[in-house]
Amino acid sequence: MSTVLSEQEQQRRLNLQALVDLGINPYPADEFKVNVSAADILENYERDKLNYKSIRFAGRMMSRRVMGSASFMELQDATGRVQAYVKRDDICPDEDKTLYNTVFKKLLDIGDILGVEGYVFTTQTGEISIHVEKLTVLTKSLRPLPIVKEADGKTYDAFTDPEQRYRMRYVDLIVNPQNRERFVKRTKLFNAMRSFFNDAGYMEVETPVLQSIPGGAAARPFMTHHNALDIPLYLRIANELYLKRLIVGGFDGVYEFSKNFRNEGMDRTHNPEFTVMEIYVAYKDYNWMMSFTERLLEHCALAVNGTTTAAFGEHQIDFKAPYKRVTMADAIKEFTGFDILGKSEREIREAAKSMGVAVDDTMGKGKLIDEIFGEKCEGNYIQPTFITDYPIEMSPLTKKHRDNSELTERFELMVCGKEIANAYSELNDPIDQRERFEEQLRLSEKGDDEAMFIDQDFLRALEYGMPPTSGLGIGMDRLIMFLTNNASIQEVLFFPQMRPEKKEVVVELNEEEKLILGLLQEERNILTDVKEAAGLSGKKWDVATKGLRQKDLINIIVEGDDKFIIKN
Repeated sequence: MSTVLSEQEQQRRLNLQALVDLGINPYPADEFKVNVSAADILENYERDKLNYKSIRFAGRMMSRRVMGSASFMELQDATGRVQAYVKRDDICPDEDKTLYNTVFKKLLDIGDILGVEGYVFTTQTGEISIHVEKLTVLTKSLRPLPIVKEADGKTYDAFTDPEQRYRMRYVDLIVNPQNRERFVKRTKLFNAMRSFFNDAGYMEVETPVLQSIPGGAAARPFMTHHNALDIPLYLRIANELYLKRLIVGGFDGVYEFSKNFRNEGMDRTHNPEFTVMEIYVAYKDYNWMMSFTERLLEHCALAVNGTTTAAFGEHQIDFKAPYKRVTMADAIKEFTGFDILGKSEREIREAAKSMGVAVDDTMGKGKLIDEIFGEKCEGNYIQPTFITDYPIEMSPLTKKHRDNSELTERFELMVCGKEIANAYSELNDPIDQRERFEEQLRLSEKGDDEAMFIDQDFLRALEYGMPPTSGLGIGMDRLIMFLTNNASIQEVLFFPQMRPEKKEVVVELNEEEKLILGLLQEERNILTDVKEAAGLSGKKWDVATKGLRQKDLINIIVEGDDKFIIKN
């Protein structure tokens, strides 16, 4: 598909060349030393005016008002926007006024990145501004920004289409600077969690992304191939089994912020590439981990928002500890009236069908219970709630419950009907673990493509002895969704996964080609009419139409005795 450069894009390229012709490098390599930010100026100037007598500021020009020999513009940096006042005789103290009359007024465009030197003052209307004494072009922008305009109470050119915003996040961050705040908060969340773990004495580690066995979770993996070793490999679906190996190796507490990959569906809460934090602490159990998790999330909410409460849609969530604790069996019984304890796979399948839950013959007991809980229960838990004591069939890596061998010592933390954390008293009995893996293998043979693989090396590690351990995993993307009031995971990822964009080929047209396309836009299409209106010589007409056909922009068709020229 061919795309013609717009008039603005063509003009910007002409402006670029004009700058070069004037001896101005539109992309200089020199460092431009900045000593102040927009936020610093706006927040602190009135209290400390003497410190703003000699400032160096850099930012993107977002607006400009030319008023003869003096002008105003808005410059935007990472912290906000500030007004700048540009006077011709200040930036051009000598007789040559080219920098103002030609460069600033005619060759600069909205979106260009400029460096300014000068001092801060307050205008007669009370607006804090930079008085520019020196102006430097730092980057020429060749594409126009979708600058928002308002007229008669209506907004035009707002960059609000989600697909465009996700695909061109760089434009979103420029023209919707308020959206940067959620990514600042995302970094605050990671830093807060990291400091909480470090203060507790636990160590941050890294484990392989490419794995020979996709272990640690029940999910469909992405596959690849290692050419040098000539073996298939998987992108990790979880880092759990590697972190447990480190506990076997003698570390008391390890954690990792892990990029995981699952070759599954995409929706408002799932992206195939996502971030999970997992932590494992020796000599702890899931009861200790529940208390640890409450304190962790209270700490993180305060660090991100300055309060333990967070709005999410119509709900006001409070992350202040302690959180309610409900067993899975009690949850299902409360919302369905069915008691899963002591029931066979057949009985649970029939119960699920009677509840209207979609099930099939490939589902084992654990998957059936999971479907019932997901369909009938989880949406009811709005405030942070621990769902505890999962049936053993649902938790192949979890230690059996100390009081009931049908259950495991596991919890999930639910918020607004979604799971954001999963934790166990980790299974460290290698014989029991092998039996659980073999059961997963049987499920795989039945057709469950999310069943776990058997990791023989992990079993070997357990046979050397892993101390009693508790582990926790937190979905970082989902947690920041709740802390920033965003219902879509794509809003909290800089670059969410998207379908490939149709490739566009940028073409430049000569004046004759532009003329013909312009006539076609006027809905003229009879060949002789277009040719007559163009007023071109026969040779120029032939060259222009041939060029447009080669660029796949027009076509000439014959219908009866008439010829038509159409725009593709």
